[in-house]
Amino acid sequence: MSETPHFVVHDEGDSVGVVVVEGVKAGQDLVGWIMDQDRTIHFTVKDDIPIGHKLAIRDIEADSTVIKYSVDIGRTIAPIAQGEHLHVHNTKTKRW
Repeated sequence: MSETPHFVVHDEGDSVGVVVVEGVKAGQDLVGWIMDQDRTIHFTVKDDIPIGHKLAIRDIEADSTVIKYSVDIGRTIAPIAQGEHLHVHNTKTKRW
């Protein structure tokens, strides 16, 4: 990989990536690394996103399952566009 990634994704079937650098700002063009396929993806982020937080790597409809590292981690409570911050304001656990 020749470009330093801003976020990582386990598998292309995932719906989110995890930000791995400080200072991601809305409007910034990001590089993501999809580990299992060893390929990169590029898009513009729509929100400021702290390191360690998730971002949508594709548009996700409301009431959809969120997949991170090939694991179901919850469901969306609102539509989330590619490049938006995915956190407690738009995603909930399925446990209760």
